[in-house]
Amino acid sequence: KIRVFDGVVRPGDEILFMGGQKKYKVEEVGYMALKFIKKDELGAGEVGYLIGNIKSISDFTVGDTITLASNPTKEPLPGYREPKPMVFACIFPTENQDFNDLKEVMAKLKLTDASITFEPVNSISLGMGFKCGFLGLLHMQIVMERLETEFGLSVISTIPTVKYKVNLKNGEVVYVENPLEMPEPTKIDSIEEPYALVTIIVPENYIGDVMELMQNKRAVQKNMTYIDSKRVEIKYEMPLSEVIYGFFDNLKSATSGYASMDYEFIGYRESDIVKLDILVNGKPVDALSFLVHRDHAVYKGRELVRKLQKLIPRHLFPIAIQAAIGSKVIAREDIAPLRKDVTAKCYGGDVTRKRKLLEKQREGKKKLKMIGNVSIPQEAFVEVMKINQ
Repeated sequence: KIRVFDGVVRPGDEILFMGGQKKYKVEEVGYMALKFIKKDELGAGEVGYLIGNIKSISDFTVGDTITLASNPTKEPLPGYREPKPMVFACIFPTENQDFNDLKEVMAKLKLTDASITFEPVNSISLGMGFKCGFLGLLHMQIVMERLETEFGLSVISTIPTVKYKVNLKNGEVVYVENPLEMPEPTKIDSIEEPYALVTIIVPENYIGDVMELMQNKRAVQKNMTYIDSKRVEIKYEMPLSEVIYGFFDNLKSATSGYASMDYEFIGYRESDIVKLDILVNGKPVDALSFLVHRDHAVYKGRELVRKLQKLIPRHLFPIAIQAAIGSKVIAREDIAPLRKDVTAKCYGGDVTRKRKLLEKQREGKKKLKMIGNVSIPQEAFVEVMKINQ
């Protein structure tokens, strides 16, 4: 669907999408009513449709300016801004054989929602999936709901994250969306995280509850205005990562559902961000790593290993679960091994016979610990995603 601001477009014209700099040939133009009404041309001020030899929906975006390739305009129409994703998460099918179905569905979503971005990603723990970018947490929730209700897919999403700005010591700047993309700590000069201006409208008697909640979210109050005798508008500047991690649900709970909230991106600010790794028997589990402020790292690390201790089943060898920042371990829990009574058939004789059997079992468990793999159920990944909320 297009609106013509200047000139005339006819079948056979070669057009240029100014955003993506892609050229196509017009095959048909017309009006949209109860059905498509084909016309010879569309002129200035008219709204209609355009059909061309466009093969990929990713070659252009909604709101782009179209001009004639033979006589292009100098500047695109004002007011268009390419949508930039602010929240990122990986989506995986619960069953690996459903990946092709998820791939087709994501392409269909892109047709009706140009603001979503996605690219394939492979996780050792969860298999093949897509790393997706969303305009906000609400946008992500809508997409997840559509995948399940409209397309009937059962999917798992990782913990939503934001895009961090990493300044390296050599002067380069890289943007990190995934903890696995974080450079070596020795190469990092500073890390900046995105901040948002949060506007909250709440009844006067809930102001204290809102302020208490915002203190735990690293928020700074900028303004407070009385809209009327009963309602107050409060503005805070706070990290965007704190907004997307269950903040809206906490705000509704603190205000009995009366508060309303809006936020907008205001830029990047330097912050003490660290990568929290989860190690199972000394091996890092990529899908459980995430970026967090250093002040919250110890608490979240302890909560995470305690939850994993309950979710990971016992094996024939001991399992150590650790939360670490770099080479420093900040939390640890152990899972005791399953034991088999190897002395059950010994009804008598010298005690050294039982000792030999127990020693043999102990040596076997040491060897099994070196070569054995820990099985982490998918339920563990689903539960761990709630740790930031």
